[in-house]
Amino acid sequence: MANANNTLLGPNVYVFDPSMPAGEVQEQATKIFKQMEANEFGPERYSLLFKPGTYPVLFDVGFYTSVAGLGQSPDQVRIEGGANVPAYWMPHMNATCNFWRSYENLAINASEATNQTTTIAISQAAPLRRLHITSPNGLWLFQVDPDTHAGGWASGGFMADSVIDGQVLPGSQQQWLSRNSSWGSWANGVWNMVFVGCGNAPSQDNFPKDPYTTIDRTPLVREKPYLYIDDGGRYAVFKPALQRDTQGASWSAGKHTPGQSIDLEGEFHIAQSATSSAASINEALRAGKHILLTPGVYKLDEPLQVTKAGTIVLGMGLATLIPTQGKSAVTVADVDGVTVAGLIIDAGPNNSPYLMEVGTEGSSASHSADPTFLYDITARTGGAQAGKNDIGIVIHSHDVVCDQLWLWRADHGPGAGWDSNPTKHGIVINGDNVIAYGLFNEHHQEYQTMWNGQNGRVYFYQSEIPYDPPNQERYMSPAPDGSAAKINGYASYKVADHVTSHEAWGLGVYSYFRDSPAKTENAIEVPAVPGVKLHRMTTIWLNGKQGSEISHIVNGKGDRVYWSTPAEAMRQTMNEFP
Repeated sequence: MANANNTLLGPNVYVFDPSMPAGEVQEQATKIFKQMEANEFGPERYSLLFKPGTYPVLFDVGFYTSVAGLGQSPDQVRIEGGANVPAYWMPHMNATCNFWRSYENLAINASEATNQTTTIAISQAAPLRRLHITSPNGLWLFQVDPDTHAGGWASGGFMADSVIDGQVLPGSQQQWLSRNSSWGSWANGVWNMVFVGCGNAPSQDNFPKDPYTTIDRTPLVREKPYLYIDDGGRYAVFKPALQRDTQGASWSAGKHTPGQSIDLEGEFHIAQSATSSAASINEALRAGKHILLTPGVYKLDEPLQVTKAGTIVLGMGLATLIPTQGKSAVTVADVDGVTVAGLIIDAGPNNSPYLMEVGTEGSSASHSADPTFLYDITARTGGAQAGKNDIGIVIHSHDVVCDQLWLWRADHGPGAGWDSNPTKHGIVINGDNVIAYGLFNEHHQEYQTMWNGQNGRVYFYQSEIPYDPPNQERYMSPAPDGSAAKINGYASYKVADHVTSHEAWGLGVYSYFRDSPAKTENAIEVPAVPGVKLHRMTTIWLNGKQGSEISHIVNGKGDRVYWSTPAEAMRQTMNEFP
């Protein structure tokens, strides 16, 4: 459909109109899916955008594909047929590698062809935002084998600002975060499911049998900005307002999401990977423009430098940045109200100290009235290609809110190996009053998360410690007591000794020591002071060499997880610490 991608948004963006023949819309979406279904580390990137109206189409969504409506509210775009994520490309309907795709700002009503069920079988880095699922049989978050009716695995996801009229069936979903959403009913859980500001959330009273953590209201949020078409037919970006102590979707029950509209052509620089450079994008930033990064892979010889308060850097179609000269891909000055959203940042061939830096060392300004927000960002080392960095994201500024981050050192793919894709930490937080909703952080060689700032808050944490230490001697950390001794492994979640105020809800730390029988002494290490509080922690021995283990949940407390018969010893939980 040449007319569907002949727009100012470039050749990798397809804009569909309800006047187009439904068969042609479905054919184009299906063609892209066939290309992207198993394309886990390919360079192709796509956005499928639907103008307001109804579309009797049925299609699937593969890697590096974003599907979004262009209405001001989700119900202005209705898919009457289905838009699903299957897991047929992996053996046994395994969805644990169904990463890097997204849904946003539309309604889906599944047809009889899919048993009136919307199936979105996903794992990390596949956010669901501003969805209205009206399918009679609800939303399934895992894949069922159509022949055996067995459910395949799935491993963690994120939903925000959404309404599901019927039941949500997670099935085999091992962990999940839902924020500011609601549903008719929630069916089950496996290991670690967190609900923040959700209507009709399941009770947490029966933990750990029911692996639920429920926080009644979301303390501070600004929903992610989104592209839409305004009443004058022009493209605009809607920036939702900052809200406190909220429950439910920002647009449900007849409400309109509060916020402001920003004209796309007048206020944004529209970048395309084939023609844009770091220099041209930085020139636009210095001129006070917001940035829209259309789908593609951008190789950067210098960082994108965000220096002005209120700047929006918005990626489409999993736009991907690669620093080529051992620098950061994005730096954000210590200013108010910056938004960075919808990006993959891949480590390049030369070691970068950070892939993304927010603020500068010693940042001290308060941004409590207008925080910076980071949405839907993957910092990735290895996988698509070998790469090197010390830290994925470092946050120096105060009052930053993170909404769905995945900091991933690749455990598979090109260049994945202990010495070929080294990283120390996924994220380091030096600023105070930093909040994270949905922190996924995996496989780094030292502490996955290092929290140095005061008054941090984390709502849902999911982490696999590295699969590939070649031996125990190369996987040893300093003893928590400050002595010269070394202890086995590194804690995944580390709060620095000087921190006096920190709180986290729903922490899951998992091990699969694939390459050696390594051990980790503690999944979590925190100061034992009254102001540091942890709620509902889980450790899992997924698999690995016999003799491997996580010895304790936190600070030497909690039983070990290891290969065992009975299998109950493979999972341990703790309700509260201290």
